Amino acid sequence: MKVFLDSIGCRLNQSEIEKFAQQFRAAGHTLVASAAEADLVVVNTCTVTAKAASDSRQRVRQAARQTQGKIIITGCWATLEPEAALALPKVERVVANPEKDGLVASALGRPLELFDLEPLAREPLPGIHRRTRAFLKVQDGCDNHCTFCITRIARGKSRSRSIAEVLSDVRAAQAGGAQEIVLTGVQLGAWGQDFASPLRLHDLVKTILAESDVARLRLSSLEPWDLDERFFSLWADERLCRHLHLPLQSGSAATLRRMARKTTPRAFRALVEQARSAAPEMAITTDLIVGFPGEDESEFQESLEYVKSVQFAGGHVFSYSPRPGTPAERLPGQVAPGVIRQRNAQMRAVFEEEARRYASAFIGREVQVLWESAAQVGDGEWELHGLTDTYLHICARSDRALWNQFSRVKVEALEGDELTGRVVG
Repeated sequence: MKVFLDSIGCRLNQSEIEKFAQQFRAAGHTLVASAAEADLVVVNTCTVTAKAASDSRQRVRQAARQTQGKIIITGCWATLEPEAALALPKVERVVANPEKDGLVASALGRPLELFDLEPLAREPLPGIHRRTRAFLKVQDGCDNHCTFCITRIARGKSRSRSIAEVLSDVRAAQAGGAQEIVLTGVQLGAWGQDFASPLRLHDLVKTILAESDVARLRLSSLEPWDLDERFFSLWADERLCRHLHLPLQSGSAATLRRMARKTTPRAFRALVEQARSAAPEMAITTDLIVGFPGEDESEFQESLEYVKSVQFAGGHVFSYSPRPGTPAERLPGQVAPGVIRQRNAQMRAVFEEEARRYASAFIGREVQVLWESAAQVGDGEWELHGLTDTYLHICARSDRALWNQFSRVKVEALEGDELTGRVVG
């Protein structure tokens, strides 16, 4: 059987479809690059924003137009709105998040125990989700109660995978040639705290670095309050990428209180200083919500000025959208859509300027790049795109297809949101 796997949303969703791919391959099936080639399509949906939910529905309809096969939907949107998901064209089954680990076994009518064997070497997915980096799910669920977030309801309580399970996935990724491994989770920083003898994320990262020779290890999004005193000592190992994505959501203390975020602007700034002390040139990126209920002009300006002062390496800006079932939906002071759009544009402009400032500091220097893609653009010439450990996007030309390889690049210019340079070694 030919299977196409699609995903909308976060890196956790990417890691989950990579696990599905491994299981389908173990059962003897073939992964294909498009729905048009597939006998079975699996779509992992998202509902973190209203747009993400809309994109999820659109992706399923698009697959239905292309495939002659059947469709299975899973993920956060499908979990929260199973009847709407099942009503979409060619959808045969909806698998809620709590049953997601058994999706492949159920689809194939095989016992789940069949897939508990030593995993096959990881292979990058074909098509739009092809990545040299291996995304590994080490934790799921969330114990926070942010008033705007629907993910906790869709994913349930925090649950951690054991060190042994994670190490098994690391070895499978390395056996498949992965040079960089990305640890993912809904509340990644809470890893290990649900064990009978609690551990911290520091313990997992330290073990992976000690028991594997992975060239790069990257961490996905981390809530600021989940990081303990030992955490920043990890950067003594240069294989750990100098990039932290720390969602702030607002630079206004009053707005953060209404969001029920367990941090303050002052505490967040202290965390950023710790990070930069541990690893100079650490890229700090974040998420910001504009137009949260009750955010007046003074709170927005406070948030805007705070973002400028922290000097982030970049960030994502989300326009607040009410999610049914969340406390924020019932808060007074809902902000007009036009005002939200204006604030989004202002905040994005600040982040774009900060990203340019951070990237420009590397012009004239040599950096190490892992090439994510290589496309032939002429006779014996390849255009390469890749990432530094600080998550800078680099483009260069070479006479070799260096896909999934490291090389040194002399950075020469910043064009748009990508640095350009030449391969020097």
